[in-house]
Amino acid sequence: MPTVRKSVIVPRSCAEMFALVDDIEHYPDFLPWCSGTEVLERTAAITRARIDIDYHGLESHFTTLNRKHPPKSMELEFVEGPFETFKGAWSFHPLGDKGCRVEFALDYAFSSTALEVLLGPAFGHIVETMVDRFVDRSEAAGKPARRRGGKK
Repeated sequence: MPTVRKSVIVPRSCAEMFALVDDIEHYPDFLPWCSGTEVLERTAAITRARIDIDYHGLESHFTTLNRKHPPKSMELEFVEGPFETFKGAWSFHPLGDKGCRVEFALDYAFSSTALEVLLGPAFGHIVETMVDRFVDRSEAAGKPARRRGGKK
C-alpha cells in the first residue's frame, strides 16, 4: 500500500492553511489535475465532497468525508471511488511568527490490480505534488516554504 508523508513550513497561520485545504470549491483553480469539485455537505465539523480528476486524459473521481478540527487538523476518510483503502490527515502546527508547519499523510490502495495498473502512476504523481500545489497557492504574497518528505 503506498504511503505518502509530506511536511512543509509556510509563512502562514494554521488557520489560513486550514481554510485553504477546506476550500474545496477552489481546487480546480490551482490543482492542475482537478477538473471539478462538488461539496456534498459542509458543517463546522465535516466537509463531504467529490473531487473529479482529469490527468492527461485519464478521468476518475473520489469522495471523502473530512473530519475537521480547526485550525489544527483534518482527517480524510474514504466514501466512494476506486480505492479499497484511503485514509489520510492534514495537520497544522504553529511556529510563532514564522508561520506554521503543514503535514500531510495518506495511505491508499486501489480496489483492484487493474485499477492500480491504470490509475496508480497518475494518482501517485497527484499525491506526491499535492502539498507543493497548496504551498504554491499560499505563497502568493509570502516567503518560499521549506519542503521535506516523500513517498515511502
